[in-house]
This record gives sequence, C-alpha cells and structure tokens, in this order.
Amino acid sequence: MATDRNRALLELLYHVSREVATALDLRTALHRLLYAAIKNVGGERGSIVVLDDEGKPLDATIVYGEQFHEHTTQQLRVTVERGLAGWVIRNRKSALVPDTSKDERWLRRPDDSIEQSGAKSAICVPLLARERLVGVMTLVHSLPNAFGLEHLELMEAIAAQASVAVLNARLYTESQRQARVMTALAEGAVNINASLRMEDVFLRILNQTIQALQIETAALALLEPNGDLVFRAAAGHNAGNLLNQRIPAGEGILGKVAREGRGVIVPTANKAHDIFDASKPKAFAATPIRAQGKVIGVLEAINPVSGAFDPDALLVMTGIGSIAGTTIQNAQLFERLEAAHQRYRELFDASIDPIFITDREGNIIEANRRAATLLGGYTEEELHAMNIRQIHEVNEKVLGADFSLLAENDPLRYESTLQTKAGGRIPVTVYVHPVRFDETDALQWTLHDITDRKELDTLRNDLTAMIYHDLRSPLANVISSLDILEELLEDPASDIRSMLDIAKNSTARIQRLISSLLDINRLEANHPVADQQRVSPEHLIQEAIAAVQPAIRSRQQRVAARLPQTLPDIWVDADMILRVLINLLENAAKFSPPDTSIEIGAELDADSDWLRLWVQDHGPGIPVEEQERIFDKFIRIYQDEEPSRRPAGLGVGLAFCRLAVEGHGGKIWIESQPEKGARFLLTLPLAKPSPQE
Repeated sequence: MATDRNRALLELLYHVSREVATALDLRTALHRLLYAAIKNVGGERGSIVVLDDEGKPLDATIVYGEQFHEHTTQQLRVTVERGLAGWVIRNRKSALVPDTSKDERWLRRPDDSIEQSGAKSAICVPLLARERLVGVMTLVHSLPNAFGLEHLELMEAIAAQASVAVLNARLYTESQRQARVMTALAEGAVNINASLRMEDVFLRILNQTIQALQIETAALALLEPNGDLVFRAAAGHNAGNLLNQRIPAGEGILGKVAREGRGVIVPTANKAHDIFDASKPKAFAATPIRAQGKVIGVLEAINPVSGAFDPDALLVMTGIGSIAGTTIQNAQLFERLEAAHQRYRELFDASIDPIFITDREGNIIEANRRAATLLGGYTEEELHAMNIRQIHEVNEKVLGADFSLLAENDPLRYESTLQTKAGGRIPVTVYVHPVRFDETDALQWTLHDITDRKELDTLRNDLTAMIYHDLRSPLANVISSLDILEELLEDPASDIRSMLDIAKNSTARIQRLISSLLDINRLEANHPVADQQRVSPEHLIQEAIAAVQPAIRSRQQRVAARLPQTLPDIWVDADMILRVLINLLENAAKFSPPDTSIEIGAELDADSDWLRLWVQDHGPGIPVEEQERIFDKFIRIYQDEEPSRRPAGLGVGLAFCRLAVEGHGGKIWIESQPEKGARFLLTLPLAKPSPQE
C-alpha cells in the first residue's frame, strides 16, 4: 500500500514538474501549478502570489474552480501584508488552518464570521527555490477541517517540486518584460526624436504612449512659471476636451505627480481624476516629464484597452517621460533659436547699412538687401561668387594680413570706398568683427555710407582754407601794427598798455588757430614734420603756461607744473608742440570748474627713447566710448550741458594735437573716470646725444 502511494506521489510530482517546467511564461506556469494543486490536494479555490527579490508582490493569480482571475496583485497585496500568506512569508514555513474562523492569521472577511457559517479550511505553503523565497501558494476549502496533515505534506511536495520552475518562469517573464520595455523605449526614442517641431514632438510622444501602453487616450501637460499645469497636447478618444485645460499648482493627482516627481497608476479613477468631466477615465496613469533633472510637465495615459495597466506600464511611461522631457526641451531651444535667427534675419535685411558675411578668406556667404541695392543691383548668385576685396579696398594695415589682427568681440574700423556695379564710388566706414555663421567661423562686414560726412568735411576744409587765406594777410598787418604801437607807447603802466596786451594775446590765439589749421592739412596729406630741433621741455611747458595765464586767471584757476629737477631735451618742431601744449591747457581750463587747479607734468617714459607729458583737468571726464572719437576733426563731446553753457570752439584743437604728436612718431591718449576729470597723455622723442656729449 505504501509502495503504491509513493509511486503515485512520484508520478504526481513528475507530472507537476513537467507541466510547470515546460511553461516559460509566468502566468501560464502559475495557472498550471494552481490547477494541479487543486486537482490533487482539493479545495474550491486557490491563489499564488509571486514575490520579487525584495519580497514584494510582483504578480498574482486566483482560481475559482476552473476560472482564473488576472490582475489580482493589488487585491492580494493586503493578504500578503496582514493575512495568512503574510505570516507564511515572514516565517518561511507552511501553515495548516483547519478552521479559518478560529485562526487570527486568517484575514477576516464578512462571510468568514461564525454567525454566517463562513468558516473554511486553508493550506498555505511557501515556494522556496534553493532557499530563495519566490512566492506563496494558498488553497481554500469551503468546509472546516477539510484539510489534514497529509494534504499539507502533499502541498509542500508540490511546492518544492514547482518552486524552481516558478523562479525560472519569473526570471524569463522579467527578462521578456525588460526586453519589451527596452524595445518600447528604443522605438520611442527613435520616433520621438525624429523631429524638433514642437507640434510634431507632442504628437509623436502621445502616439508612442498610446502604442506602447495600448490605451484610449494620452495627454501631455507642461508646467507654467507659476506652477500650474496646462494641457498642451492630447491624442485619442475625447482628446479635444483636454486641450488647454489648466490644473492649479499642486492640486489633484497630476499636481502631486509634478510636485513629488513620482509616477502613479490609478486603477479605478472615477472621481479621482483631475478633469474627469472632460475625459471620463476608468483608469489612468501619470508620470513626470523630466529634463535635466527638473520636472517640466506630466504625461498621462487614460483607459487601457484591456481594462487594466500591465505591471510594466509605469516603467515604460517613466522612460517615455524622460525621453519626452529631453526632446521637448530641445524643441523649445530649437524654436527659440529659430525665432532668434528669424529676428536676426529681419534685422539683417532691414538694416540701413550694407552688411556682408564672409568666410575667413573674404568670400561672400551672405549679404542683406541694402548691400545689393547700394552696389547697384547685383543678384544673390553674383554676390555669392565674389570676394569682399572686389567690393571695397581692404585695409590690411588695420586688419592684418589674412585678417590676423581681428579678435573676438573686438570690431575694427577703417575708412574705404565702396565700388558699385556701374563703376561708382561711395565713401564708407567699414566695421569688421568675427562671428559664428552656420556653425563656422566667419566675418561680418558693416559698411556705413559717409557720403554726407565727406561732403561736409569738404565744405569745412574749403571754409578752413578760405579762412586761412583770407585772414592770414590782414592778421599779419594787425600784428605788425600792434608791435609798432607797443614801441611808440611811452608809459608802460598805462591802461592803453593793458588793452594792447589783450589785443596781442587775442591775435596770438588767432595765429595759433590758423597755423594749426594749416598743419592739419599738411599732416593729413602725410607731409613730414620738417623743422625739428633740440628743445628743452621745461622751456616749452613754461612758455605754454605763460600763454594761457590770461584765460586761466579770468576763470580763477591755477596751473601747477609737476616736473623733475632735470629733463633731457626733446627732438621736435618747437612751435608745433608749443601749440599742442597750449591747446591741451586751454581745453583743460574750458572744462574745469572755477577755483580748481590744472596740472601739467613730464617724466621719462618706460621706453627711455621717449618723454611722457600730461595735462590733468578736474572736469566731468570723458566716457570710454568717446575717448577715441574725441580726436577726430570737428568732434566735440558735451556732458549734457545746456547749449548756452557749452564751451565754444571749432572742434579742431584735439585733432591737431593727435596729428602733430603722431607726426613726431609719438602717441596721445586719454585716461579718464566719470566726475574725476581727464588726463591727456602724450609721448615725444628724445633728442639724440651730440658727439660732444
């Protein structure tokens, strides 16, 4: 009898092992195992809960007779936490419950109460594979005491035989699930990233979500700066009802998903949905959309076709949300870049100045409308076939050979002549600086038409020449007459002497102005400074101070000379440099308030072949952006003074100073801070020692 029983048990275990082991799909393996257990042990219903490596329910199935019920993991989770299955899992040993109404381990349900005669009997055994807990199996009989020890032993034998197969099926199912997830995400990445147009991106994200999760509707909401969620796109059933709907910051399930950054599945939505009136979901899932670690929106999946979400649904949604976040951010950046490019293009074409973009060799890549118009009607193809050197004469002294002197963010400027298609010539100021164009290094050339300025300069030069020629002879007669009157005057202390000094000082100023205008014309024509000689800088400085003393005294100002005990001689045109110093002192007096001191000084430059001189005032200072322009002819800088209070002058004094100093090979520049005055500095060449020295 015992032998027959053992043989029957072995046959049973072999049959169970073969049935379960040949099922690679976890759900199929669970069905076969439960069916075999109920058939051979007894009972009306049974359940299996499969656990992951952390002991949490991964999958489950329930059978009533021959009817299997799926998607029961959530339903059995409570049993695992507080019921008989949970006790078996925690203690890792089997449990036989003859009467469920008398055992505290049984999770009470309404039909289990004694009054309703709901007492049952149950067996619950762990599924252990090589000491690894992979699940728990329970059988229930509708009558108390229906199960005994022999049933428990048989259940344990079946569980021991099937546990490894359940583990293998779980691992296989997990690998298949991961493969499906990876495939879905890989396909999602390819499809979602196929476009950078925002509308296309939204549509691809939603279509991929619908396809991957098999749902009726997908929707996408983005976070506003104030934290509100606004639905920007939706696809599927009732999608149009979701568009542009707003969820206030942090409110509802979607607001919580955005706030906490964690996905959620709501298996029974009903009134739990944020906007249920619009989409009427039965179940929905939501996951945050992330970009660079920040939540930028929420992706929502509504109403799975099967009635419930697969276990890997949230994992797939999370992956799609991450891909979507990066793609949406890239699309937003692309839109901003396109908008910026469009604005640049509009400004580029609308500019009143001709603008050219060339490569580093000067070949024209792009030109605006004004360029084509001013050049006399070149077509776009003709311009693209030309070099910038064919448009105007490039100043290589300013730009360097092969444009080597151009630096980032440092435009260079020079004057040139634009050559039109018909052979005309237009004077222009050229501004050149490096730019990035279509991901390559390029040069931008802006040519400003200065025809009006050149014509005005010509008029001014003609007027200057006329003044010079018409005033020179009469002025010489006035100076000679004053010299004669001075010799004829007997009383040196008379009022007439005072008036005579004023007349002589005024004529001297006029003579210096005329001489400076003549020098400007000569120096601009590149005539060399011819009358250079050894001159004492102390002597020139003292002579300049004496020349400006009447004007200085009339403004209640003072001049202080800051000179070392000895200074070497300089090699200069004495009259020209004297006028430079007088101009600088008079300029300092004009812009300094009354009762202030003006300084003039000199010292050896760091380069021992040059002497550095300076004039310091206490005026309003000169803005940095004006410090180069102030040395141009006819340019005068005002610090917002009223016209009646602006100092008089023609705007040629500093232009003469620059030409005169540079004509001697030196430099002149400004050091200034707002409200702290300006210091004009210049360098002049030292006289070379004579052989006797």
